[in-house]
Amino acid sequence: MSSMIVPVIDVQNDNFKELWPAMVLAIKSSSFIALDTELSGLGSRKDLLAQCIEERYKAICSAARTRSILSLGIACFKKLPDKAPHTYLVQVYNLTLLCMQEYVIEPQSVQFLVQHGFDFNKQYAQGIPYHKGNDKGGDLQSQSMRALFLEVIQARKPLVLHNGLIDLVFLYQCFYAWLPDRLGTFTADLSEIFPAGIFDTKHAAEFEVRFMASYLEYAYKKCKRENFKSVEAGGPGPHLSLEFCNYTERLCTYIDFRQCTEGGGERETGEEGPPDICMRFSAYGWCPNGSQCTLSHNTDLIIEQDEQNKKSKDHKRRRKNKRKFKAAREESRAPNEPDRVEHESSPPNKQLCLEDDKMREDRGSVKETASADVVESMKDALLAEEVERKDMSDEQVVEEAQGSNGTENKCEPQVISGNGTGDQNDVAIPQGEKEGSKGKEKQKAAEGGTHRAGFDAFMTGYIFAYVTTLKAGAETDPSSGACLPDCLNKVYLSGKSVPLQIVKSSFSKSSKAHTLKMESVWGKI
Repeated sequence: MSSMIVPVIDVQNDNFKELWPAMVLAIKSSSFIALDTELSGLGSRKDLLAQCIEERYKAICSAARTRSILSLGIACFKKLPDKAPHTYLVQVYNLTLLCMQEYVIEPQSVQFLVQHGFDFNKQYAQGIPYHKGNDKGGDLQSQSMRALFLEVIQARKPLVLHNGLIDLVFLYQCFYAWLPDRLGTFTADLSEIFPAGIFDTKHAAEFEVRFMASYLEYAYKKCKRENFKSVEAGGPGPHLSLEFCNYTERLCTYIDFRQCTEGGGERETGEEGPPDICMRFSAYGWCPNGSQCTLSHNTDLIIEQDEQNKKSKDHKRRRKNKRKFKAAREESRAPNEPDRVEHESSPPNKQLCLEDDKMREDRGSVKETASADVVESMKDALLAEEVERKDMSDEQVVEEAQGSNGTENKCEPQVISGNGTGDQNDVAIPQGEKEGSKGKEKQKAAEGGTHRAGFDAFMTGYIFAYVTTLKAGAETDPSSGACLPDCLNKVYLSGKSVPLQIVKSSFSKSSKAHTLKMESVWGKI
């Protein structure tokens, strides 16, 4: 089993200006940018699942105006044309932020973040300051969060998020302008802010590649697992390869090196035989029993069991269809017609082909569960999905990024390189600093489980890169925004069978604040 180290650069107020040139270069030269946020809270959970999408949007706006972004993850993926197809250079940043206006912070958010390594002392001492709402004088001329977000906008690259509606609303309010009151105006603004398109990897996991589950850690590890199988098989099929930068010895002091092993899931200590999987966690990525749950929350094992169940189910279906086919032949055969042997290699009849279509449809349906109470709690599960990776109750926080029995380190998200090692690339470094050797790069202990904005952004970008590797041709440029046309400008909506379309309709106008800002940045639009 091979492994790689994913460097996540911690950015705070005391090194923000030092790292500014490298961050801007990474953004401008990227093929696409993945973002993720950590929030101080979300307010009323019930309103987040309102059947009316307009009401749902208003509830998120209310949260964005009264809460704040505590941490922002930025993962820049640059496709390398001179390397093997589907090879990317990846740079990941985790920015600790501090809103300078009054804001609400919810106790369950504090519990969740602290248990996953978030340092509130560091945030208040070294958080990068910002203010919400419209621009103030000099905001865009200085090295500030608003200016950095403007660099993301001016790069005109595809924006990638996971379950991204909440992220989009908070990003708009915190770093762009005061939120418009109507959803149609908001989507009209977004369509102009990100002309290369917005992609939601939760929508891609559920509707494009049709995974059994679509929460972030499951989708990421499923992509990693499938990519590793492709690499191990050594066939001509496409696979994703990642490379990372060489960093100076000084910059290494800012980096959280994440050890990521490759291959299948790891069994928990002392585990023998098939594990007892928690069906709630397996399907939705959370469990109301939290750390008190006696069943396994190990995502690798959940994926492994899903694959075994799928094979068993497909095998039983084929045997059942073959028996039906034989019975139909027996009934339709003339009395004096001699018996004929049906071989395994015989081509299926039309009925079996239709059954195969049904099998594919079933594989994309909602994950099956073993108990009736799981089905009855569907609405609660959908709510948990909407606030996934944003804010959890104290019953959910422990198990969100941990395997059961505290095996979070064994369940670290994993990344795959096509050759298992990957060449390293230099990053822009301040003058006068010497480049540290690879031997001096030491892996720091993870500050928490898998849940940090920077690493979550990396997982989000990895899913997108892998899905485009499967669906797009080798020559397709992800920066064009046309690499996944069926996912372009479609944002996942929990509890809905259709996504939110990020388009400017003939019935909606752009907001005044957005229009003024775009004119100041681009000239008249």
